[in-house]
Amino acid sequence: MEVILNKDVKGLGKKGDIVEVADGYGRNYLLPRELAVEATRANKKKAREQQEKIEKQQEQKLQDAREKAETLENQVLEYEVKAGEKGRLFGAITNKDLVERINQRFGLDIDKKKIEVEETIKTLGTYQVRVKLYPNVHANVKVHVKQKEE
Repeated sequence: MEVILNKDVKGLGKKGDIVEVADGYGRNYLLPRELAVEATRANKKKAREQQEKIEKQQEQKLQDAREKAETLENQVLEYEVKAGEKGRLFGAITNKDLVERINQRFGLDIDKKKIEVEETIKTLGTYQVRVKLYPNVHANVKVHVKQKEE
């Protein structure tokens, strides 16, 4: 039996894939749970159209991510903070702080989970931060932390 998957099914395929399955598996498991539909000519055509639409959307997202990466690449974010002895900060500069500054300064909408910092920013100095924008698309941003002058 040939079916078109409505959802990702582990060990079988991803949404939109046309796969060959045993008749019993298709009729008794996939179809009743709406994990798949029968692969009729009309359903195949509809699946191809949806797949093309998804591919166009992904291509657009990739293009947007590349533009964002170009904007962010090698930018410098400066922070003036209070620090104690040996340049240790009172607190730390978190991913949330970094995202707020990036979104405000560059007009982007990036999630804090997309920020990768090698070490926690707890001292004065310059740090390299990686912003993941899309799979295999990222930008490196420098963060410069200096003493606040009072």
